[in-house]
Amino acid sequence: MPLYAIGDIHGQLGQLEQALDRIARDGGADAPVVFLGDFVDRGADSRAVIETFLAGLAGGRDWSFVKGNHDRMFERFLTEGILSDAQIKSGKLYLHPNLGGAATLQSYFDLAGAFGIDDATAARFGVEGVPGDILPDLIAAARAAVPESHRAFLRDLPLWLDRGPQIFVHAGIRPGLPMGYQQEDDLLWIRHEFHRDTRDHGALIVHGHTPVDWPELHLNRLNLDTGAGYGRELVPVVFDGDGIFALTARGRARL
Repeated sequence: MPLYAIGDIHGQLGQLEQALDRIARDGGADAPVVFLGDFVDRGADSRAVIETFLAGLAGGRDWSFVKGNHDRMFERFLTEGILSDAQIKSGKLYLHPNLGGAATLQSYFDLAGAFGIDDATAARFGVEGVPGDILPDLIAAARAAVPESHRAFLRDLPLWLDRGPQIFVHAGIRPGLPMGYQQEDDLLWIRHEFHRDTRDHGALIVHGHTPVDWPELHLNRLNLDTGAGYGRELVPVVFDGDGIFALTARGRARL
């Protein structure tokens, strides 16, 4: 049975809907789909993306998900008020425009209306930090605005999925380690050590996290982050028999 996969969405509802439409036209509305994380941040519609997922699951869609680093940052902000992550070497904070946390909050409530925060102030969140007199209220407002169903969705996301010939994970794996020994930070953040390794991992590692212009197939991995978070097209793929195909506006394109 064909299996479909979609890379990093980053709050881009229109791109998600287009990808799902292409999958439905190729394999039907009930086609199994794996989503590779980073559902929130940067785009304007993070809330609507999660609502789309929850509605699909409630309707019986055969959809599976793995957690991305941005999903974890959003979850940690809601549960613990954490703005930083040791994996971000630049020191940028979650609400910095480059990370896009403020855009996610904006999808749940009006930052300007609730706090009088203009775009210029929001742009300084990750550089100067959120003003101390705003941060506690901002966290409280986020916790009140984000439905428990959304928080549970984020909380319960697995870090990886085994589908036989493929292993689905957000960023990649630490080469040479069995999956049961993998560390969460690697599964969510790893780049160069994984990308440069050419050994057989025992399955094709299907991942996102690092933007590329087009689904990028290597001997041991497939990168599906086609840059939707930066305004580029979200390109779904299908694993069908011995072939892997990108789904384009004109149909299948073999990778």
